[in-house]
Amino acid sequence: VQLQAYGGGLVQVGGSLRLSCAASDRTFSWQHMGWFRQAPGKEREFVAAVRWRGSPTYHANSVRGRFSISRDNARNTAYLQMNSLKPEDTAIYYCAASSSGDWYKPESYDYWGQGTLVTVSS
Repeated sequence: VQLQAYGGGLVQVGGSLRLSCAASDRTFSWQHMGWFRQAPGKEREFVAAVRWRGSPTYHANSVRGRFSISRDNARNTAYLQMNSLKPEDTAIYYCAASSSGDWYKPESYDYWGQGTLVTVSS
């Protein structure tokens, strides 16, 4: 499956963005979906994940209560709603699909989107 992430941009502190991840085919419905991010000079880190049914969801401690992952299998699309954005949220955000494995580990994911840049200005 091919993934395309979009929706990033420049936003002020406290603002919101919604990222989308569009999948190329319906095998998306059977994949667990995750969002990861990578800031300049840092390693890629887990942000959020959702099982193929739409639940349960998992969120990193750093974003819990501010970000929310969801999916619409009918549209072959996953989302990451980001609220109360902080400068430390600035990164390239990647969506990824997995058929199995630990949801918080990048190596568990088989397919990756190209990334979308989120910049939070103070």
